[in-house]
Amino acid sequence: MTANPLRADPDQRLDADGPAPAGPRAFNNRTEVAFAQAATLFEQLELEQAVAVLQPVLATEPAAREGWILLARLRLAMDDAPAALDAADRAIRLDPGDPRPLALASRALTVLGRHEEAVTMAYRAVIAEPRNALWHDRVAWALLSAERQIADAEQAARTAIGLDPTEAHYYYTHGVTLDALGHLDQARQALLISLRMEPENPVAQHRLAVLNGEAARPADNKKRGWRLFGRKG
Repeated sequence: MTANPLRADPDQRLDADGPAPAGPRAFNNRTEVAFAQAATLFEQLELEQAVAVLQPVLATEPAAREGWILLARLRLAMDDAPAALDAADRAIRLDPGDPRPLALASRALTVLGRHEEAVTMAYRAVIAEPRNALWHDRVAWALLSAERQIADAEQAARTAIGLDPTEAHYYYTHGVTLDALGHLDQARQALLISLRMEPENPVAQHRLAVLNGEAARPADNKKRGWRLFGRKG
């Protein structure tokens, strides 16, 4: 499984907010075409162009929840957490029961250092859709970033693995939580599983090298938004 190049955070994937829920569509063809074009530009890493496509559509279609969700993803990938939070909040107001903007808001709040709110939003996503591994993974990273309740973060990571044992990223998350708890042998095992699934992942490689004493831990071992996977912005 290849690491997604748009993971500005280890819990941020292009598809990290799940499929759109089924239901009636309220947008005209022009709106849908614009959303599709912006999504394609996102895949191509043309982030500013994607935003430029979305913004005029959202100005005329402010109830277009899917557009606000996509804009929040884009803003996170561009390291613009305040704008990402604003877009996610707009989507939440349109449908408070949709877990996707809740998770996006949680990620933005983590980057902004508003950890209590980030944890709350992550748990709200889990409550809205408890069988989705992504939201449990978000809880784990929100708690790790807050540097509290690490045992709960480890439990959330294990839950994510149980729900989706085929995703390498969840084993990486589990390894990080085990490392934070001081369970180094178990952390190594989790990272090795992750690397068997994604052998070229440089972040997991480096984390394992640190655990093996082959690389030094960063001097400032703080969770700066967990911008670890792939490119920034």
